[in-house]
Amino acid sequence: MKLIEIKKELKRKLKSAKTVFIMAHKDLDLDALGSSIGLYIILEKLNKNCFLIINDTKHEAGVSKVFKELEGCLNIIKGEQIEENLYIRGKKNLLIILDTNKEELVQASDAINYFDKENIIIMDHHELGETSLEANLRIIDNDISSTCEMITNLIEMYKMELDPYYATLLLSGIVLDTNNFTLKTNSETYYAAYYLSSMGASTKKVQYLLKQDLKEYIERQKVITNVDILNNKIAIAKGSPYMVYRREDIAKIADTLLFFNDIEASFVIAKTTSKTISISGRSLGNYNISSILTPLGGGGNKTVGAVRITDSTISKVETKLKQILKKEEE
Repeated sequence: MKLIEIKKELKRKLKSAKTVFIMAHKDLDLDALGSSIGLYIILEKLNKNCFLIINDTKHEAGVSKVFKELEGCLNIIKGEQIEENLYIRGKKNLLIILDTNKEELVQASDAINYFDKENIIIMDHHELGETSLEANLRIIDNDISSTCEMITNLIEMYKMELDPYYATLLLSGIVLDTNNFTLKTNSETYYAAYYLSSMGASTKKVQYLLKQDLKEYIERQKVITNVDILNNKIAIAKGSPYMVYRREDIAKIADTLLFFNDIEASFVIAKTTSKTISISGRSLGNYNISSILTPLGGGGNKTVGAVRITDSTISKVETKLKQILKKEEE
């Protein structure tokens, strides 16, 4: 259900809450963090007690920059600290989950146990799956570019003014998830970007937050050299079996592969921990990434998706992926 269809119920939920906990997915990126902080600012303006639940101990470069700049400005807690911060009347507590709907992907899955499903809201742009969380209110919009765009729509709905810095964070999430407005972008996406720019969002600052490390960039280029092309339109790249890659790096490689002639879908397979093989998938729209990765235990939406597989190898995961793709082509 889209935000515009449920705005009255959402406003009612937010109005009745006293304390609101905000939680996004593990391995925060600028869409997850930008939308979380954007929502945090909205709730502060509504005079709510707000907490960001963040268990991550390591962050990608852009996220680290934001945390350094906002040090001391946000109420950040770990999942284990939820109980001590709950409002005394349980029904006045609210948990809002952003940029994911899967239990295994949230920052602190134990956090869910403190809330009835009537007091959980999910706002996400990824498709629902078998492990999707139950919630009284699930605002899932597969057609929208990013969760930051959803929060931008909410700000407009409330007719709130936003500090240019926070407008910039929301814009950075949109730029990230659309790969600089080349993927999953429509007139509403451009309008959200315009709306944030009208409040002072800085494209120069967005570029700064999205700056890449040169060594990491070089390592990503090495992965691109190890690529197979299926049916002249599906690119499958594989990382070195002796290296562990960051999740955001394999996502960037998948994005890059779509820029080559005739490539309509891309998949990058690599180790993201010593025991985990991850796939990051991207599509221009002719292939449904979610339906391809769901059989492997992953998910996403039509154009973006991912999966993590434990106790396997890159070659085994590649074989399974190719079997699924073969069926897709039949």
